[in-house]
Amino acid sequence: METIIRHAKRASDSLDEKQVDELIELVTNSKRVFVVGAGRSGLVVKSFAMRLMHLNFDVHVIGETVTPGMVKGDLLLAVSGSGETTFAVNTAEAAKEVGAKVAAVTSYANSSLGKFADTLVILPGRVEVSDERSYLDRQISGEYESLTPMGTLFEVGAMVFLDSVIACLMKKLGAKEEDMRARHATV
Repeated sequence: METIIRHAKRASDSLDEKQVDELIELVTNSKRVFVVGAGRSGLVVKSFAMRLMHLNFDVHVIGETVTPGMVKGDLLLAVSGSGETTFAVNTAEAAKEVGAKVAAVTSYANSSLGKFADTLVILPGRVEVSDERSYLDRQISGEYESLTPMGTLFEVGAMVFLDSVIACLMKKLGAKEEDMRARHATV
C-alpha cells in the first residue's frame, strides 16, 4: 500500500493544474458526457460515470447497450494508461468525426489517444518495465516483478484523480452529498 500511496502522491504533484482546470470546464459545459476505457481503466471510468450521474450529469458508458449515439456538443472522456488501447483510440476517433470534444487521461501525451484529445491530462503510470527474461527465469534467480503489476499505478492514480475531479465539480456546482445520495441506486 505504501508503494501505491507514494506513487499517487507523486502523480498528484506532477499534475498540470491548467490541464485539470480545462477538464473540469469541459465536463461542466458539455451537453452530455460519455466515458470509455478498457479493462481496469474501464472500471475506473464507470465509477466516474456513476459519480457524474449522482451530480445530475447526463452521462453514458461507451459499450453499454443503452448508450445513445454521440453528437456535436458531447464530450468523450477516454482513459488509457498507454494511450494506445484500440477501443479507446477508435472511440476517440469516432467522437471527433461527429464533432464531439475528446478529453483523455493517459501517461503519454504523444500517444494515438493523446493526438485525438482536445484536452489532455497526463497522469504518470508504471515507470518500471520488466526485462525481456521470462517469468520463470526471474523467479529462479530471485528477481521479482514490481508489487504493482501491469497498469495498477495508472489505474489507482486515475481513480484518485477522477474522484478528485468529482470533489471539484461538487464545489463548483454547490452540490452537497445529500443531493448526490438522492440519485444513488436504491434497488
